[in-house]
Amino acid sequence: SNASCTTNCLAPLVKVLDEKLKVKRGFMTTVHSYTNDQRIIDGAHKDPRRARAAALNMIPTSTGGAKAIGLVLPHLKGKLDGSAIRVPTPNVSLVDFIAEVEKTTNVDEVNGFFQEAAAAGPLKGILNYSAEPLVSTDYNGVLFSSIIDALSTKVIEGNLVKVMSWYDNESGFSRRMIDLAKYIGERL
Repeated sequence: SNASCTTNCLAPLVKVLDEKLKVKRGFMTTVHSYTNDQRIIDGAHKDPRRARAAALNMIPTSTGGAKAIGLVLPHLKGKLDGSAIRVPTPNVSLVDFIAEVEKTTNVDEVNGFFQEAAAAGPLKGILNYSAEPLVSTDYNGVLFSSIIDALSTKVIEGNLVKVMSWYDNESGFSRRMIDLAKYIGERL
């Protein structure tokens, strides 16, 4: 799937959590750099909040990122939802995902699952893992779809898991478009 840059960040994250811990339900917030869909000065837009000057405001809005997960992980359809906060940064966004999981876990185990998935297997090159204290500009131009911020992982009472993951909403998405084009081309 290549539904959106947000879906591309969320899907590998949810896949790992679901395979290892069985996701019961979850909610995602994307802290998303503003895009060309928004106004640079206050003006007309079908979404009154997106009508406001993008470079001056944090703008709560909708996202289809979580709902699209049901297309790639059908058993989770209707169990995930999300929202977006558009922020005045030129590039790089962050998914903040909170899930209730069936299996009891802890921060070290969760981070270990992501470190393992990033190093080998089908998500290598798509998912990455960082335990460095980095910020958004450090990820500008990074081609991974989802870079787990291990320093932000939290677990409450063993079954409520919070994971944050960075993504370059331009370069990372473009890289997946190239992968999709190659995949289709190989099958023609």
